[in-house]
Amino acid sequence: MKVAGLWFRRGATLASLREALVAAGGPAGLAAIATVSDKAEAEVLKQLARECGVPIKAVSADVLAGIDTPTRSERITQAFGTGSLAEAAALAAAGPDARLLSTRAISQDRTATAAIAEGDGA
Repeated sequence: MKVAGLWFRRGATLASLREALVAAGGPAGLAAIATVSDKAEAEVLKQLARECGVPIKAVSADVLAGIDTPTRSERITQAFGTGSLAEAAALAAAGPDARLLSTRAISQDRTATAAIAEGDGA
């Protein structure tokens, strides 16, 4: 199962999310898009999921905290307890033995990040 993890700021556009996803490897073969629970109902994410033809997997912040990620944002680490929400969401949603296919990619406007993981599912 291939899962894209996304994190985005308030005000991020569909173009920003799409750009980050493409930079991370694109939507081909995705089974789902994952994000932290409080972002899962965002209209812009729903639009991207519809465009990609995949469901959204909401992952609680408690689950994401402590997931070791290869890239780190100090601001995200302090707020959420993980280095990258996009990477952590992708790993969590892809299953217990998941591995990252791509580390986080950031949109040019810096409002969206995406990473892709593959695993056996959760």
